[in-house]
Amino acid sequence: MKPNGEEDSTTLITLSELPDHNYGSMETGGSPQKARNVFSDGVTCIDFVLVWEETLNQAKPVEPEDKSSNTTNDIHRKWRTEFLSRLQTAGLHQEMKEVVQGKTKTTYVLLSAPWNVLCYYAEEISLRVPLQVESSQESNWSETVLRKLHIPNILAQEVPNPPPDYYTCQFRSNKLERFLGHENKDTFFKKTQRHQILYEILARTQFGALKRGEVGIARLVSENVFTAAYPLHEGHYQMPKSPLNPDFLSMRQILYHYWARWGCWKKYQPLDHIREYFGEQVALYFAWLGFYTGWLLPAAVVGFLLSLFGIWLMVTDIPAQEICNSGDSIVMCPICNICSYWNLSSICYTYKAGLLFDNGGTVFFSIFMSLWAVTFLEYWKRTCSVLAHRWDCSEFEETEERPRPEFAAMAPMTVRNPITGAEEPHFPEISRFRRMVTGNMVIILMVAVVLMFLIAIILYRTILSIIIYKSQNEFFIFSAGRIASLTGSVLNLVVIMLLSKVYTYLAQILTRWEMHRTQTKYEDAFILKVFIFQFVNFYSSPVYIAFFKGRFVGYPGKYYTLFGVRNEDCGASGCLIELAQELLVIMVGKQVINNVQEFVLPKLKAWWHKRKLHPAHKEKGVNEQDGEAPWETDYRLLVCEGLFDEYLEMVLQFGFITIFVAACPLAPLFALVNNWVEVRLDAQKFVCEYRRPVAQRAQDIGIWFTILEVIAHLAVISNAFLIAFTSDFLPRLYYRYTTEGTLKGYIDFTLSVAPNNFTQSDMQCRYRGFRDKRGHHTPEYYNLLAIRLGFVIIFEHVAFLIGRMIDWMVPDVPEEVEIKIKREHYMAKEALAENQALEAAVEASGLRLRVKSERSTASPRDTDSPLPSVTAEDISKDV
Repeated sequence: MKPNGEEDSTTLITLSELPDHNYGSMETGGSPQKARNVFSDGVTCIDFVLVWEETLNQAKPVEPEDKSSNTTNDIHRKWRTEFLSRLQTAGLHQEMKEVVQGKTKTTYVLLSAPWNVLCYYAEEISLRVPLQVESSQESNWSETVLRKLHIPNILAQEVPNPPPDYYTCQFRSNKLERFLGHENKDTFFKKTQRHQILYEILARTQFGALKRGEVGIARLVSENVFTAAYPLHEGHYQMPKSPLNPDFLSMRQILYHYWARWGCWKKYQPLDHIREYFGEQVALYFAWLGFYTGWLLPAAVVGFLLSLFGIWLMVTDIPAQEICNSGDSIVMCPICNICSYWNLSSICYTYKAGLLFDNGGTVFFSIFMSLWAVTFLEYWKRTCSVLAHRWDCSEFEETEERPRPEFAAMAPMTVRNPITGAEEPHFPEISRFRRMVTGNMVIILMVAVVLMFLIAIILYRTILSIIIYKSQNEFFIFSAGRIASLTGSVLNLVVIMLLSKVYTYLAQILTRWEMHRTQTKYEDAFILKVFIFQFVNFYSSPVYIAFFKGRFVGYPGKYYTLFGVRNEDCGASGCLIELAQELLVIMVGKQVINNVQEFVLPKLKAWWHKRKLHPAHKEKGVNEQDGEAPWETDYRLLVCEGLFDEYLEMVLQFGFITIFVAACPLAPLFALVNNWVEVRLDAQKFVCEYRRPVAQRAQDIGIWFTILEVIAHLAVISNAFLIAFTSDFLPRLYYRYTTEGTLKGYIDFTLSVAPNNFTQSDMQCRYRGFRDKRGHHTPEYYNLLAIRLGFVIIFEHVAFLIGRMIDWMVPDVPEEVEIKIKREHYMAKEALAENQALEAAVEASGLRLRVKSERSTASPRDTDSPLPSVTAEDISKDV
């Protein structure tokens, strides 16, 4: 091991001294749409933009109270100067533009990487470049099925300029002539690759002391030294006013016209175009979201049909008729200490509403959704493997992923990678372990805070019910339980949203402090932290209602208490309808809030940003006849904050429609409608409202898939207990079996008589439970308990067994993809053998001397590293 002190800066200084006269200048392409993302010379391509704002008050004397702010401005100015100086030393071309608006001056620094810098960092971060064009026709399963059935496919559309497919391998400077398109240095590296290279340089460049973490553009933006750092979009997203051949449209215009518009809701997503413009990580998210939305359709149809069955039961159910026709004959005991007696017939309508969710079809739907979740995940694995192979990411995490730039800049030492043999930055595992333990302690603390709020909301519902009963208002007294339950659900949603914001910010700090080596490990650690918290945050209240509420109440004359307050009991119509209400409030309420935030807030923020930047008096280098400069246009857009919130919203939704589906069969339908809207909203945000994010490669959806698998297993267990202990399905089944086969008298069977010492008069009241007059459990209670436990065991074993069979029958990688991978590995080995044989022949014939003489005249960059040979792992297919 060796210290990782000034290695990067030394390398950059050496790089800046490399001659650049061997490379051609940038040239504008022949596209009918004029290229505007260039320097003032009209040739040099803009790869990245840095922005900062200053107040024009230099002429104003500094007041004593302004000394602290002036000191901060001086520090920021020093950091900026040092950072830009190191970027220039690294070989980046810079051009400054200034825009004055009122008392604010906005400075734009346009950055461009010359050819030698691009080549050096492309090899450093293992970029993949094309070797050969591969022509292949890709189609999805629905398109294939419809074609075979000769059914018109209304989902298909012809999207212009499909990105070509390539065989690729890792870039090597001294193998340049082997790569496709190496003659044109302007277009050899894709735009997204140039952005990756620039961000790598920006993220690892120091501007101060390394020990204080003064490294990288992310820190400078967070400290407000720069107000923004972003690559440019490729022109405007709107279609040109004059007719234009679709082949001449920019990629951004294609994505807007064929994907982001609301009219494209029924069309396939152009995933290859999305990947070409935004990178594999964003493309995989939209591929997963579209796949998930499509699979929601059968679940939504089945859930809707079961709801219709529930409506039919509302009319024909015998126990419901008994309750509605009971009149004053069945008097129920008070549900709280100060509540009054009530008639069972008063819950006629709410009991019927509960039949929408609590009926015989619930069992079928729970098993259906458990198997649906397993099958969905298995087929997504197949789809993901196809996309990863097509986009050349199958081995990204294992062999290609480089250390995070922030990690590389701040790691205290380097160590040789046992797989690649390259020197890489290293952080001691024991130090990381200590930091992760500390982070886990914070997670536990925050989970305890969530549980404290849950207890507070439980007490709130109980206290509110007492206050309403004391108000002497007959209307409110009649609905006291429902008012307390509904307002408690809304309050719980507000608490959930607030705590989510706080903990997400805290998790970002902790994960950055833990110093994870790669971006994948960093994101997985961050996601796991936040999801554990969010899981408890969102699901604690539904779990309490489903499995704990009303279980520890006691019986009349011997009620249990918490903090001196009687334990909360289920409402008059049972816990399942309360659970359905809670799910609808949290799930639908969260979806509505998120969609409003994603649709309205970006537009409000964009309007405010434009208002703040308008009008502007331009200085230095903006041609008025060309209109507003593209770097100014993109600066008005919103910052893309990544995909975490998008994934989290969908994964939490997946939990609601699987873990608690027995309580709300309509949940998949609500999710389907929401996701149709979500795809369009997210597409519009990325194409129209966000600054262009730096493209990132990815092999799959990361740890989110593992979380989905855990949720699918939890759903089986949850639904088994929900049907067994919360639903009326098993008591009804038991009553049918032990009587004449009908449900006549079922309501009386489920009610017990209060002990004689509970009432002060001769009136007897009833309560839900299987107890005798002394409060002891009856034999029916123990019979039902045994049936319920047996049902849980049988249900989960059957569901897990069928799920395992589905897992076994559906291979993770389709056979045709597996054959392609094996064929490519075989061809790579053949190419490697031919390469070694050729080198041996050259050496034997004495040509090695001529090669050495040619190397002696090459540039210093070519002689610094030994000649790497093409290995079997270097060659793969990029489709």
